[in-house]
Amino acid sequence: MSWTPERIAKLEELWAEGLSTAEIGRRLGVSKNAVVGKAHRMKLPGRQSPIESKRTAKPAAAKAPAAAAAKPKPAAKPAAAAKPAPKKAAAKAAPEPSPAAAKAKADHQKTKQKRSGPACQWPIGDPRLPGFHFCTDEATPGKPYCEHHCSIAYNRPSSSSSEAKAA
Repeated sequence: MSWTPERIAKLEELWAEGLSTAEIGRRLGVSKNAVVGKAHRMKLPGRQSPIESKRTAKPAAAKAPAAAAAKPKPAAKPAAAAKPAPKKAAAKAAPEPSPAAAKAKADHQKTKQKRSGPACQWPIGDPRLPGFHFCTDEATPGKPYCEHHCSIAYNRPSSSSSEAKAA
């Protein structure tokens, strides 16, 4: 595949329209990665991540109907009613850790002080939430996890599956 002047001009045009790299690739008959690479080499202006644009589009879309409803009624009460909704959304964004997570965090602090060798690297909780941590119990020699987490991470094939492979 070669980038002809016509293809380059079409890439610049589609890029300026704001189409996704996958869509540009489909229209030009090349892969998404070929489009990304060529756009980078051409130093085309960067664009917002599609993931980020979806996150920011949802709150804006939710505000638009509320703003349209508030315009005909100039009273202060609809505006006051609109303010508590974001507080509820903020509360949902940072849920309080469960009692089990709180206990695990306390255990994590205790073991962190006692441990002297390599620590277990098993993740506990959601990395995006407060309270996320690693197990930190003593790791099994030669493994990144403690004995308990090794039993979860490293499953040996059962004898019936090894017999099936032999047959």
